[in-house]
Amino acid sequence: MKKAFSALGRLMDEVPPIILTLLVLSVVAMNLLANKSINTGTEWLALDCGILLSWLTFLCMDVLTHCYGPRAATAMSLVALVVNLFMALIFFVASRIPGVWGESFVEGSELVINQALDNTIGGTWFIILGSSIAFVVSAVLNNFMNYGIGTRLKDNSGFGAFALRSYVSTFLAQFTDNLVFALIVSRTFFGWTMLQCFTCALTGAVLELVFEVFFSPVGYRIARRLRHGKLDTAVVREV
Repeated sequence: MKKAFSALGRLMDEVPPIILTLLVLSVVAMNLLANKSINTGTEWLALDCGILLSWLTFLCMDVLTHCYGPRAATAMSLVALVVNLFMALIFFVASRIPGVWGESFVEGSELVINQALDNTIGGTWFIILGSSIAFVVSAVLNNFMNYGIGTRLKDNSGFGAFALRSYVSTFLAQFTDNLVFALIVSRTFFGWTMLQCFTCALTGAVLELVFEVFFSPVGYRIARRLRHGKLDTAVVREV
């Protein structure tokens, strides 16, 4: 255990701070944004604002997998999850501290709005549980699928290989993430139909893939620079 934590610490020193920062930030922010649903105007189509940042989480994992391997990328994903759970605890404590949110100053509705904001920022245990399980499952799937596709390509060095690995793994992992969350939370606690769960998972995965396609050239340039830099392969193998 001590050796594993030591290797994890060295890996965190090796991974560029900006990549780890974006990964952690996107995980924390997308769980907050997931509290707001998107009015699609269609009964069978359900989406939330978490899709605005979930693509960044998977793009960061794709870069990490490309450069450091699936085990290291999964380790960094778990670090992001731990930070997210810690932030959820901070938000919960903040929601229980007596006080008034600035946006609640609406005459006659202060109490209702303030309680609603407390409940939103404080989170709900089943949403945090569902999102955590969905993220772990999809992160492992994304990272190892991305790596597995790469091992089967004759040329794994160009943008085409990076794009193929990222697009396939991202779409399937995003679909899994959305579906697992919908089945655990939306269907169980909000009464979604199976059709809504699947359409939400599929549509969300498509939209998130579009974001990744748009930003993947940036991810590839970052990955290429890291690959041409001095990677501590011994540290990567230990994690």
